[in-house]
Amino acid sequence: MPGHHIDFGHYGATGQRSSLAAAEVLDGLAGGITSPVTTHRGLAARLRYMTRSKHAQRTMANEGLNPAPATLRKWLDGSQTPREDNLTLIEETYRRMRRHNVARYLLQRLNANGGTLIEIHPAEDGNVAQEHRRRDKSVRKVKIRSWDAIVAGWSDGGWEKGSERLLDDAWIDELRDAIGSDWGAYEYTRSLGFAA
Repeated sequence: MPGHHIDFGHYGATGQRSSLAAAEVLDGLAGGITSPVTTHRGLAARLRYMTRSKHAQRTMANEGLNPAPATLRKWLDGSQTPREDNLTLIEETYRRMRRHNVARYLLQRLNANGGTLIEIHPAEDGNVAQEHRRRDKSVRKVKIRSWDAIVAGWSDGGWEKGSERLLDDAWIDELRDAIGSDWGAYEYTRSLGFAA
């Protein structure tokens, strides 16, 4: 039986957990600053976003990013570049803040009209011996009707730190409801898209 305990790839199949692929699609739908954090433009835009209100500044500090005012000014005017670990923290903090800020909008968009249609491709099994290949591996188009738990798991951001259980459980529950007993063929995917 498929589930969180399977040894994916044991026989040579390749793919990604479909819940993590869904998180990447949601990140794309969330939009945001496209210039890399390693450029002055990208760095300054992220810092302005994260310092625009007292609430945003508190969130930034709670994430462990609390530069001195003089350092922040230097980062903003480009006279000083943050260390690599700070650049990583700036990017991660910005992404989490962005997800939190757009989650409600995305939820309305995805739940509208009774849910959102997704197209999901099963994992690639071209390198798997014939006797170990899945027989139920067609591309499926299904409607996910409730995105509340999925968006909550995505906006939490734990999946980026290897703690994807909340997102994964929510995704699998909805996938099971949409596909039925065949959901295990889509626990891992080579491609996933939303009609949103």
